[in-house]
Amino acid sequence: MQTLALQIPDSLYDRLYQTARAVQQPIEQIVLRSLQIGAPPGFDDVPAEFQTRLAELDGLEDGELFAIAATKQSPQEFARYETLLSLGDRSDAEQTELDSLRFEADLLMLRKAHAAALLRWRGPLTA
Repeated sequence: MQTLALQIPDSLYDRLYQTARAVQQPIEQIVLRSLQIGAPPGFDDVPAEFQTRLAELDGLEDGELFAIAATKQSPQEFARYETLLSLGDRSDAEQTELDSLRFEADLLMLRKAHAAALLRWRGPLTA
C-alpha cells in the first residue's frame, strides 16, 4: 500500500463524506473505491497473449476506439468457426484453423470491451 496526500475541493470532500456516513464506512474506503471505479481499465485479468494488443488501444483517438467497439466478427468467420467446432475429428490443419479463429474471436471481444471501457473513462460518449 502507498500513501497519497491530495487536496480536493470542499464540495467533493462533502460528497465523499456524506456517502461514507450513509453507508457507514470510513471515508478512506469510499475514496479508494471511487479511484478504483474511475481509474482507466487495466490488464491484470487479461491473458498475457492479449495484453500488448490491448495496451495499443490506449494511444488511439476516440473515433478509432468507437470503430473498434462497433466491429463485428464476419458471418463467414463465425460460420467457419461453428463448422470446425461441430466436427468430431479434426485434422491438424482444421484444429490449427479453429484455434486461430478462437484466438481472433477472443481478441475481438477483448478489444471491443477495452475500447468501450476507455471511451467511458475518457468522458461522455459521443460519436
